[in-house]
Amino acid sequence: MRDDATQETGSLVPAPETKVRPVGFQPGWVQSIADDGPIDVTVCIANWNCRELLRACLQSLVDFPQGIRVEVIVVDNGSTDGAPEMIREFPEVRLIRNSENLGFSKANNQAAAIARGRYLLFLNNDTEVPAFTLRKLVVYAERHPEIGMLGPRLCDPTGRPQISYRRLPTAAALMHRTLWFRWTGLLKPAYRRYRRQTFDPDAGGPVEALMGAAVLLPRTVFQSCGGWDEGYAFGVEDIDLSLRVGRSHRVVYLPQIEITHHGRVSSRQNVGFTEPNLAVGFVRFLRRRGTPRPVVFAYKLAVTCDTPLRLVGHCAILVWRKLKRRPAKAARTALTVRGLWHFLRSGMRKFWRA
Repeated sequence: MRDDATQETGSLVPAPETKVRPVGFQPGWVQSIADDGPIDVTVCIANWNCRELLRACLQSLVDFPQGIRVEVIVVDNGSTDGAPEMIREFPEVRLIRNSENLGFSKANNQAAAIARGRYLLFLNNDTEVPAFTLRKLVVYAERHPEIGMLGPRLCDPTGRPQISYRRLPTAAALMHRTLWFRWTGLLKPAYRRYRRQTFDPDAGGPVEALMGAAVLLPRTVFQSCGGWDEGYAFGVEDIDLSLRVGRSHRVVYLPQIEITHHGRVSSRQNVGFTEPNLAVGFVRFLRRRGTPRPVVFAYKLAVTCDTPLRLVGHCAILVWRKLKRRPAKAARTALTVRGLWHFLRSGMRKFWRA
């Protein structure tokens, strides 16, 4: 379908010409590069130290027919778990290999810059795509050209729906996530409106913000809105993109099309990177929405006071769960402790400068 290529940061070096099978067609079916037709969808996947889940994601794209012409571009952000080497198992996948972690937004923009598809599907590395999913998304998008961003229903591996969209966050909703506001119940309605109250997994239609695990955009719309904001290293960039696309096009949730999403696996494995950058991302979003400076300051102060309290509390929970010999729960709590510690130690300065 195309040449297998590896892009080191700043340069594209094509590999020798090979015959490869188009993604989604019968395994073993080969076709000359020169015989390729127009690409319908470019699947863009950002990866960092998530080899086995990425393998399953790519396997689903290769093994299950999609009914349209697809290309897959993986951008690896300096993984050290052997993910770039594993990708060689999939000759139809184009690899951009960065020497360091440049963040989710930058990686996706790198993929989009060399994409040839009429549509771009930004896909998390911890997803699996059933047969003909991409065709269904494209058919729906072509029937509704007013749509600028389309998201399927996200389900966990057991088939249980995950939150696939939500409202745009406000400072009040975000402040309720801190312990003081949770204990007092202040701002709880704002948080419920943002997080849970308006989500109905079976009700499709226009929404404020899609979860970025799987979103389809016409390439022209993506380019016209400026792409992913690279000021977000990890987290909140999907909400920001939804906001910008929504100013001129509809952002739509489509529950009749499903994609499996394991959810938060990569972020849990890399809490030292994800936790501080997620906090910074929310501050950046509040500023971009025009939130008054005193309100942003109040949010920063609430998070700053809350973090050491949460750290102490989760340390106590960790000890208790170890004493009770609950290793699975203790392991999850240990990840939370690590994330909070990294935020206090190295992320707080960046948080206040955001």
